[in-house]
Amino acid sequence: MNTPEVKEIYARRKETIERVFADAKEKHGMRWTTLRGLKKLPVQAMLTFAAMNLKKLACWTWKGPTAA
Repeated sequence: MNTPEVKEIYARRKETIERVFADAKEKHGMRWTTLRGLKKLPVQAMLTFAAMNLKKLACWTWKGPTAA
């Protein structure tokens, strides 16, 4: 973890990976679940992230992908 390459990856993590989960939590209802049971929760999560991916894809087709 102390190498420069790994430090760079961890610095970008908060802008990429953690941001996706924060958006899911705040904007897409992942803070609380509306379903009960261990079999239904993955379905809700999968649908939420599929919707987020479709939204991202729609934005890319309208204005093109940006360099991350």
